[in-house]
Amino acid sequence: MEFGIFVQGYVGKRAETDPLAEHKALMEETEYVIQADRSGFKYAWASEHHFLDEYSHLSANDVFLGYLAHATERIHLGSGIFNPLAPVNHPVKVAEKVAMLDHLSGNRFEFGSGRGAGSHEILGFMPGVTDMNHTKELWEETIAEFPKMWLQDEYQGFQGKHWSLPPRKVLPKPYGGAHPAMWYAAGSPPSYAMAAKKGLGVLGFSVQKVSDMEWVLEQYKTAIVDAEPVGAFVNDNVMVTTTAICAPTHAEAVRIAASGGLHYLPSLVFRYHDTFPRPEGFPVWPETLPEYTEEFVEVLIEEELLICGDPDEVLRQCERWERAGADQLSFGLPVGVPKEETLQTIRLVGEHVIPKIDTDPVHRTSRFRAAPRP
Repeated sequence: MEFGIFVQGYVGKRAETDPLAEHKALMEETEYVIQADRSGFKYAWASEHHFLDEYSHLSANDVFLGYLAHATERIHLGSGIFNPLAPVNHPVKVAEKVAMLDHLSGNRFEFGSGRGAGSHEILGFMPGVTDMNHTKELWEETIAEFPKMWLQDEYQGFQGKHWSLPPRKVLPKPYGGAHPAMWYAAGSPPSYAMAAKKGLGVLGFSVQKVSDMEWVLEQYKTAIVDAEPVGAFVNDNVMVTTTAICAPTHAEAVRIAASGGLHYLPSLVFRYHDTFPRPEGFPVWPETLPEYTEEFVEVLIEEELLICGDPDEVLRQCERWERAGADQLSFGLPVGVPKEETLQTIRLVGEHVIPKIDTDPVHRTSRFRAAPRP
């Protein structure tokens, strides 16, 4: 199992007391990725969201990742996601950004795509849409065109329902002839199977606990066997996210979790991701979950909803994800936790956990990309 981190420009309530909170949040997250690179993490994923106050201010993630391409050496940098829907980002512009980042990073870019976060975001670009599933049609029309834009000397052009382009040379081409691995941000079991059939890796932001891996893998690993990849290769990969806090002692890790305002992020998730099924009894915005106590943090650890503890405990918790079949475990860093304590988590995981689980120096996606074509 490989390891990654996930950043999204979370500002939270800090802006109420600090006028520089947005700037600090964005710059802190560059530090997290740089430290993750030094600590042996293999992937860093950066979101693309628009209009989502407090929750995610990382709208121009291509710029963010371009900076990190120069500031890091080994870690793969992924769009988690680039939104390729024509009303949001013209597909040709997306293809150009992916290829440029592939050059700047030296083959370290990972292309994750998706369809947006919910009605607040989607209706900002597509006012009047009444069915949020409309975005699926736009994504389906577009996704198979990217490898053609990258690999055809002159792209044959496209005439679709939602966008079109005459034959043109789409430049630059990806670095070295092949193209970056392709991923899809999936939420429901049918989405995992759909991604597998297209040969796409899955960014499993919807997987909440280890037991969720059962239906993820059943849907995905069964379908990937008969994949008809839209790209040049199959990216057989399921990435899942979870929050992680590692400290020298269990007591300190629990204290950090209880004092970090972790209750606020889930409340913002359901504020904006209104297409997600809301758990029974979950408060409706602007009401939020109550602040976590240390006792509740212990419950979250027991229920495998939070990785938290000293290095030995975190290792055992990560090994549970590995046994469940996750190909990559990506840490959504504990937003609200002070910077130094977040950097501590990254360093401790890099020192005590990753070397005991991920012993392959080569990235899984690099192997797929370099494999001979059938």
